[in-house]
Amino acid sequence: MGAIKQLLQIADKLAIRRCIDALHTAGVETIILVLGANKKDILPVISGLPVCVTFNERPESEMADSVRTGLSAVDHSSSGVLISLSDHPLVLPETIRSLMSAHHICPGRIIVPAYKGRRGHPCLFPLQVVKRLLPGKTLRDIIQEEPGNVRLVDVPDEGIILDMDTREDYRRICDILKGRQ
Repeated sequence: MGAIKQLLQIADKLAIRRCIDALHTAGVETIILVLGANKKDILPVISGLPVCVTFNERPESEMADSVRTGLSAVDHSSSGVLISLSDHPLVLPETIRSLMSAHHICPGRIIVPAYKGRRGHPCLFPLQVVKRLLPGKTLRDIIQEEPGNVRLVDVPDEGIILDMDTREDYRRICDILKGRQ
């Protein structure tokens, strides 16, 4: 990408703010933000926001390491953990609420959103399931090991499949958001 994804401006907000605001608006009780290599750049822009910050001291590691880091801050009475990625800034609060609602109905299932048949993010894992994310294992491994335990939730939200890995992705996300306004 050539830039810190979380600090890219998307319309009136930085990508990280857009993600945190969506979680907060959806009613997520505790937002645990795992920061890595760019923590010094990101911390000032999230100052004062309702988030608990933890640090992945191995920023070159896989996403699963950040999830394991974040799990250390999760309240053990929680029934589930929503894994939300900061490079998916267009996910709507309504989508997050739909996932949480599906979790309340099926608290033991892995909840995965789907848009027009394509799986996306964020995913909601039962706490006891995500705790099995041992070193060397990924979230994808857990989902593949338990295909009968996955519940797909169809959502009308293209944001679940739109991530920012390239400048072209970023421009497309900005254009889509302009079309929504």
